[in-house]
Amino acid sequence: MGFLARFRKGSGGQDRRESEAGYFPLYESQRPDWDADDFAADGGSRYSSDFDRWDSKLSSLDGDVAREERNRLPWWRPARYRGRRKRWWFVRLFALGLLLFMAMIAWLAVTAPLSKSLEPIATPQITLLASDGTPIARSGAVVEAPVEIETLPPHVVQAFLAIEDRRFYSHWGVDPRGVARAAWTGVGGGSTITQQLAKFTFLTPEQSLSRKAREALIAFWMESWLTKDEILERYLSNAYFGANQYGLRAASLHYFYRQPENLLPQQAAMLAGLLQAPSRYNPAKHYDRAKRRMDLVIGAMVAEGYLTQAQADALPDPKMDVRARNDVPTGTYFADWALPIARKDVEQTYSRQTFTTTLDARLQELAGRVTNNAALGDAQVALVAMRPSGEVVAMVGGKNYSASPFNRATQAKRQPGSTFKLFVYLAALEAGWEPDDTIDNTPIETGNYRPKNSGNRYSPTITLEDALATSSNVAAVRLFNEVGSENVIRTARSLGVTSPLPEGDPSLALGTSSMSLLELTSAYAGIAANSFPVCAHAFPDEEEGWWEWLTTPEDNVSSRSHADLEQMLRAVINEGTGRAATLPIANYGKTGTTQNYRDALFVGYAGDLVVGVWIGNDDNSPLDRVTGGGLPARIWKDFMRGALSLPAPAPSASPDPEGPIQPFDIEDGAEFPLDENGSRIRFDDDGITVSAEVDGFPLELRLDDGGLVIEPAEAE
Repeated sequence: MGFLARFRKGSGGQDRRESEAGYFPLYESQRPDWDADDFAADGGSRYSSDFDRWDSKLSSLDGDVAREERNRLPWWRPARYRGRRKRWWFVRLFALGLLLFMAMIAWLAVTAPLSKSLEPIATPQITLLASDGTPIARSGAVVEAPVEIETLPPHVVQAFLAIEDRRFYSHWGVDPRGVARAAWTGVGGGSTITQQLAKFTFLTPEQSLSRKAREALIAFWMESWLTKDEILERYLSNAYFGANQYGLRAASLHYFYRQPENLLPQQAAMLAGLLQAPSRYNPAKHYDRAKRRMDLVIGAMVAEGYLTQAQADALPDPKMDVRARNDVPTGTYFADWALPIARKDVEQTYSRQTFTTTLDARLQELAGRVTNNAALGDAQVALVAMRPSGEVVAMVGGKNYSASPFNRATQAKRQPGSTFKLFVYLAALEAGWEPDDTIDNTPIETGNYRPKNSGNRYSPTITLEDALATSSNVAAVRLFNEVGSENVIRTARSLGVTSPLPEGDPSLALGTSSMSLLELTSAYAGIAANSFPVCAHAFPDEEEGWWEWLTTPEDNVSSRSHADLEQMLRAVINEGTGRAATLPIANYGKTGTTQNYRDALFVGYAGDLVVGVWIGNDDNSPLDRVTGGGLPARIWKDFMRGALSLPAPAPSASPDPEGPIQPFDIEDGAEFPLDENGSRIRFDDDGITVSAEVDGFPLELRLDDGGLVIEPAEAE
């Protein structure tokens, strides 16, 4: 009740002032507070109650109490802000918007630096050369040096301003009048040149209100930091003019074969008209459309006073001068692998760049010819050839790049089959085993994993050398268990294998864990050089400094273990499954055939080349009984013979029909294609049968213990 004291008579200054106008009792008094005679004398006006003022005072008091209660509420409670005046809300919302705008400008200064607008918006053209300087691939946009406004003729700048942004030099990045004019007349664009530069420099081409808002914000920011001429220069130097041409200089050279400083008015008008739809108005393909668009630009120049109507009418139609370019492919299997590596280490620049690769043009042509001549049928093929240092000199990623650019040498992950046994036997040699040590070669009849040898060929024991040469599966699994999966995996990792290798899985010994052909061939290159890991690379290595030599980890095996391993790999070719890869010089390799003939591989080395060959189907379906010792080994041999300039083998003058037939990986009844004409060869226990067609007449050639028999084939 303390706050009511202010209304009591004589309680203070405020009460006295109110009592002079009349006393407002709050309760019924027990005695009269006014004199009846006085009341009658002045008609009661002196003591009449001012009820309107009383109500106003009470309302004001209630409002003060309510405001005080709201102010005591936490700031996050909505009730705290009820009853605020519109002006209060307007001032604070304006201040909040200003703070947000300043925060966004600061954010743009960090996330969208102005230097980005100096860079080309498309990756400049990169040309790859073979090691002898032959161009092998060219990719990327055609980008030339940026233009400078002060060196361009006035009519060049005027053509772009007239059609794209007439009020460029008077607005602040966004032009509402220009938007309205474009919507009303259909001439000109709704976005200013500054907005267009912001869009293709900092933003994605999505169509949304949020993107337009960001575009306008960036435009304001650019206008505050750059001069008008700087904005226009960056715009003209980066805009897309069609035909893979970025920037005014590249477009001028492409369409008219002249520098932009020498453009004629009609040529400048045609180039300015391209910007709205570069593909639609490409004068090299759609000259009539480009001409109509050019007339629209010239009309805009007349409307702005840049040209008189007489001058515009006198302008002739521009003549195109598109010069022929060198016909260099934009992609190959090797180029698709090498280009991302080149771009990763290159700074954004307007200049075209050329890189010399490790590719040998002669060996690449040889690889293509050898694989094209192979009887592949519907199967795919991949070949990787490299030096022991890792320099890739030839690469084939499939039968036809234009039909399928998927690179089966670098991108496909397939099981390596028995070629993985290299790591098992190397781990055993490093653990103290020797090539002449024996291991059980009987069927595995215990445990969950029971692999079998090809053709069910077993023996009580077998030496490690013969086990690798004949590709004994049971011997490899037993040796894997003896050496330990962790040691085998560690050996594979040291040779550069990075693909997942499951520890404790005995099937790993037979190459059930997938990897790329490039990765597998690099591991064999480490054995050839006895220095690993070997990193396959497409560009020549820079000369290694002393610090790199000191800090780059390299590993090798002992000279004895290395000699033993090469002895065993040599036996694979001389006596085992890889005899189809025999060369007149020392060569080393290993065959690989995965389950159900899904993959066939041969990887080996001779001279200064390490080569891996893979054959398989993209859908992982079985091949037509193709093994690693068959077609892949023959492709490997044909490539090596041409690459190393080796003579073709001379026919034997005294063949030995008494010589034993050792099928090794070939099962009884196995049948293989010989060519694309349907000729086939079939192996069985009694001999070999070749089915062929000569001048439309089917024949069968049978070689067995009774000699050679030629007879007509049975009709189907």
